[in-house]
Amino acid sequence: MTAGSWPQTLLSRIEDAGLNASAPPQQRWIDGWLVRFSPGKAQRARCINAVSAGLLPVGEKLAICDALYRQSGLRMLMRITPFSQPPDLDGWLGQHGFQRFGQTAVMVCDAIPDGPMEPPPEALRFETASSEAYAHILGNLRGTTYGGCTAHAERLTNCPVPLRRTLLRGADGTVKACALSALEGDLVGLYDVFTADAARGRGLARWLCARLLAEARQQGAKVAYLQVEAQNHAALKLYRRLGFVEAYSYHYRALPSADG
Repeated sequence: MTAGSWPQTLLSRIEDAGLNASAPPQQRWIDGWLVRFSPGKAQRARCINAVSAGLLPVGEKLAICDALYRQSGLRMLMRITPFSQPPDLDGWLGQHGFQRFGQTAVMVCDAIPDGPMEPPPEALRFETASSEAYAHILGNLRGTTYGGCTAHAERLTNCPVPLRRTLLRGADGTVKACALSALEGDLVGLYDVFTADAARGRGLARWLCARLLAEARQQGAKVAYLQVEAQNHAALKLYRRLGFVEAYSYHYRALPSADG
């Protein structure tokens, strides 16, 4: 399919799957909004998802959320998607000084390859890691703080859907690339796709994503999805080569005076 032609029912399922795959232990419902306050780096694990309109006025509900974020020592973020409720929430936030940032594309592929899995490129070893090991290996590659790695490991350990945490390790023992997949029914999501600086330009991320998609296909996945920053042109090019197209986008809003 082309961008803009996906059934809304499918996109709604993908949005739900994305929320499930990134669920932290630190979350609660506040009048129809799913409020997350994980101390880690990932914004999707420490933001407000306006799933339903609820009964309270927006301003009153935001005041309740703001108190929770202040207590947690975090900046209050609103994640705005085509499914956010009430429908005029984005405009309301803009009128009340909430600045927009973090445009992210949600990409979808409904033609997961059904061929045999190719062997790893070069002399690389494909392996599965524990949640804790994966979070710290990825964090070290990204330059994430120890606290951020620990929060990521906590989310992975408590994730309510099956995860496949994978590494490509070289003959010298160092990790060259990593990625994870989240399988939920016939949907599979790709997350944390990252290549070490010294190993870029060799097609490792593309091979690793293709491997995870092929495995998910064998387990019943029919549609794949992922989320990527709209300005990450290299990643967008990679995912388009794998058959993904932009289906919808989301962004964040926050007050400019907020700490964080």
